[in-house]
Amino acid sequence: MSRTVTLVLVDADGRPLGALPPYDVPEPWWQQVGSIVDEARRRYGVGVAVLRLLTGDRPAPPGGHVTYLGQVTEPPAVPLAPAPVDLAPHPLRAPYAEPGGPARSIAWATGELCRLGRPVTAVAQQRTWNLSAIWRLDGPAGSAWLKQVPPFFRHEAAVLRWLGTAAPTTGPTLLAADDTGRMLLDHVPGEDRYDAGEAERAAVAAAHHAVQLRAAGEAAALVAAGVPDLRGPALAGWIRDRLAPHDQTVAADLLAGLDDRLDQVRDCGLPDTLVHGDLHPGNVRGDGTRRTVIDWGDSFVGHPAFDILRLTETLDPPVAGRLRDAWAARWRADVPGSDPQRAVELLRPVAELRLAAVYAMFLAGIEPSEHPYHRDDVPACLARAAAAA
Repeated sequence: MSRTVTLVLVDADGRPLGALPPYDVPEPWWQQVGSIVDEARRRYGVGVAVLRLLTGDRPAPPGGHVTYLGQVTEPPAVPLAPAPVDLAPHPLRAPYAEPGGPARSIAWATGELCRLGRPVTAVAQQRTWNLSAIWRLDGPAGSAWLKQVPPFFRHEAAVLRWLGTAAPTTGPTLLAADDTGRMLLDHVPGEDRYDAGEAERAAVAAAHHAVQLRAAGEAAALVAAGVPDLRGPALAGWIRDRLAPHDQTVAADLLAGLDDRLDQVRDCGLPDTLVHGDLHPGNVRGDGTRRTVIDWGDSFVGHPAFDILRLTETLDPPVAGRLRDAWAARWRADVPGSDPQRAVELLRPVAELRLAAVYAMFLAGIEPSEHPYHRDDVPACLARAAAAA
């Protein structure tokens, strides 16, 4: 599957210029923009920064014909087609989706790298959507990554600072961060481990247990640093608040009994700790000698069972069962008298309910043109939560 792309262009002041002729790019995923930039340069000699999604001819990704807004520093030499587009500001638009936004972020990142003695010779845009914008910055001293996130993910920098001190090499090295969502990360060698098998997932779970055991004693400090507090009753209130604008009928019974269920989870005796929040193998990067967990924007302080549920959710039941048994054995050894297996079973539907609330949070925090990325996720997660209950 591929995409057909129409790129509507504006200049540095945001004035509309028109649209390039449509062209195809190989990746179907709408947020991946590296090939869009490369093909615009190869086909039309245009240097462009992709700002944001405008429209798609499908209700949701992937594939189809997708239209983006891009900014150029110089008008292209090729004829442009008229392209009526609404360029009005929106209060939920990310800074990196505004004309001039990418240039300001790149200037910040290159300045920080120069300060660290790492001059930049090449910059390549990789991704832009409502959850992040990512650029790769290369130079003679190696590569780094500029990642910019919206307000609901800004605590990721605090988590990476904590990991850098408490559990070095388990997360990306944070080179710099500001208070606007920009982070500069050192390159992590290897590949994203989407196809990780049982043995590799077991190794991920064991290493993550050590991190969570350390974080259990520092939960209050993590919350004070800005990491969301979803401990115990706070989780129920957080879920209900975010799901309030949505139809919850399918999961009404689960929501009604949520407080009692979480009381039973607390009785299982496991400590609250740092939770990654999206611990699937694609968020693990490895090169055979090192394994690094990336993308901590979904992290929070809460129950450790959420991560083992995410790590095993796509596996065949026997494989998932073995990994959860090993996870439970570690917690029983470290917290005698606890009942990790019961906590997992109690939280299985809550995990899907939390995901529904996460997607609802995304929808509430992004402009409407970006809603196709997540519009179907809330009802899908609510249905899975009800089925799991």
